[in-house]
Amino acid sequence: MVKFVRIPAGRFQMGSRADQPAQDDERPVHDAEIDAFDCAVGPVTEVQYAAFLSATGHPPPREWPGEVIVADLPVTGVSWLDAQAFCRWRANAGDPMRLPTEAEWEYAARGGLAGALYPWGDRIPAWIPEGGRGPLSGPWPVTLGEPNGFGVLGIGANIHEWCADWHSPDYYRESPIRNPAGPSSGVRRASRGGAWRHAVTVSRCAQRSKLDPSFRYTDYGFRVVR
Repeated sequence: MVKFVRIPAGRFQMGSRADQPAQDDERPVHDAEIDAFDCAVGPVTEVQYAAFLSATGHPPPREWPGEVIVADLPVTGVSWLDAQAFCRWRANAGDPMRLPTEAEWEYAARGGLAGALYPWGDRIPAWIPEGGRGPLSGPWPVTLGEPNGFGVLGIGANIHEWCADWHSPDYYRESPIRNPAGPSSGVRRASRGGAWRHAVTVSRCAQRSKLDPSFRYTDYGFRVVR
């Protein structure tokens, strides 16, 4: 159902250096040590999410296409709670998966390129639609483009992707080195990646965002790990 690629264990510098563009919550840069895990090659698609809706009767996403479901488009308009329900459904079917932590997401996005701005280097690659300039009329296929160094497609671009963590602007000051999982409580859940609705559709690897876990925005989807 979902294609995964193995992300090796490793240590990396999480966040943005002083000489890089950044938001305040991307600093200080700090070491993070991540255990090996499997990361979905692409975000969950409309077809994959449609199977979940059919099996469970879960409420559909915002602006759900209904009868016209596109196989290679990412599902959008899903809340953090919806994404968690999808993961529970797969786990109950014997296929355990979950949302990535922010640290896992950033580590996978970097693809082994230490300190690079984007998953493919310091420049937006030529295959990104319209050179990364938006807004666009909608998301592009999850199969579009070239993988990063870990074999992950489309990460950091196209849609915002939910992460497991609560968001805190100060968490990096106290984050543990090994497998950081975010603060124990909060108001908004963390998300990562660019979005087709934005003036720039690609985000930097270290760029953070957050949203109320119950909100269903039209440029929010998710990628799973295990």
